Amino acid sequence: MKHSLLLILLLEVFTAHASDDFTIYLTRHAEKQSGSKDPKLTDCGAQRAQQLASILEKVNIEGVYSTQYNRTMATAAPTAQQQGLAVEHYSPTKLAKFSKKILKQKKNVLIVGHSNTTPQLSALLSESDVAGITEKEFRNLYQIHISDSGRTLTLLTQPLTCH
Repeated sequence: MKHSLLLILLLEVFTAHASDDFTIYLTRHAEKQSGSKDPKLTDCGAQRAQQLASILEKVNIEGVYSTQYNRTMATAAPTAQQQGLAVEHYSPTKLAKFSKKILKQKKNVLIVGHSNTTPQLSALLSESDVAGITEKEFRNLYQIHISDSGRTLTLLTQPLTCH
């Protein structure tokens, strides 16, 4: 609970901003089932997707993006529904082009990707070095706050731990 409160406070600090400031949130899809090329989320993954929506509930999310895979769309869906938005799709093979589009929009958005694309896209958007993540990491929430004074990348961790 203490971690959830800290996470919410950090989110509120970075989203109380001037009109030209905006914040981008990126996460890897939640835990997925095995045995399929396009798997759905596990029960734990569905819980994590709901937790993500709860964490971002007080943030004015203006766009939700996902690749066209079951696991990413299911991770993005609770936040999109909560905010009254449709999930828009992007190509994981055209991250440089997508990052330019996101920066040009200047909106608070959530982007759901994969273990091999989320750190790469976070690096493009933040202009920072971002360490890769493994196939077993699902808790990272990258927060990139962009303002006239620059770009601030903060790595947050979702408190839910599944076994």
